[in-house]
Amino acid sequence: MSIDNNNQPQRSSEYSRLTYEIQGYVCLIGLNRADKRNAFDSHMIQQLSEALTRYDNDSELRCALIFAHGDHFTAGLDLMELQDKLDKGVFAFDKTQIDPWGISGKLRAKPVVVAVQGTCFTAGIELMLNSDVVIASEDCNFAQMEVQRGIMPFGGATVRFVAAAGWQKAMPYLLTGKPFDAATADRLNLVSEVVATGEQFNRALELAQEISQAAPLAVQALLSSAQDASRNGAAAALANIHGFLPPLFHSEDAKEGVMAMVERRQAEFKGK
Repeated sequence: MSIDNNNQPQRSSEYSRLTYEIQGYVCLIGLNRADKRNAFDSHMIQQLSEALTRYDNDSELRCALIFAHGDHFTAGLDLMELQDKLDKGVFAFDKTQIDPWGISGKLRAKPVVVAVQGTCFTAGIELMLNSDVVIASEDCNFAQMEVQRGIMPFGGATVRFVAAAGWQKAMPYLLTGKPFDAATADRLNLVSEVVATGEQFNRALELAQEISQAAPLAVQALLSSAQDASRNGAAAALANIHGFLPPLFHSEDAKEGVMAMVERRQAEFKGK
């Protein structure tokens, strides 16, 4: 799929559970099972992995925005459809595939923004927590309710929810599965911003476009360093940080950044 020079979305029709569009340097991935409140069945899980892998491998794209069609982000997992598939590798991703929940597979190299509205349960929260920026509508209702279904969160909440909110703030919601609203999600550091109902997509797209204006190689190096700290701890990340610098300092984008500063103009980065 090519970049549209008029900045109009270019849509792919190859996914049955998603929409996939390109607008400038931004990839728009829409959950598209609104009649089931965008619940994740095995097909949507696989297609979301395919879409994110496609985005990550496309050198023309600089940021992805995951959003949802309809009134709700997602009701979580479609357990009726998944119940006989959970032990058959439906969440197993190999080293060439992006796991939307960042548990296995290839480590994502480029940023993801998420816009959420309405219901956002279980796997939806964990998808948010594995992204880089989250914009939530004020009408959101959240619940990490796995313990109410006889299971536990297995998409990262036991680690990322606790890391974001702190043990004492996170555990009342994880151990009970009780619901919480957008204002509480904001206080728990689970989202970046809360906006008026209906404004979540526009605000998320605005931020995705801003990210796309920054130097792509620098954004990817920054993301990799932050991921290193999250996964391996601060000491390991600090020990590795200087390794990112030589390629950046010698890049065409670094030269362009300096010239743009000197000439007092907007930089035009090419990812080289």
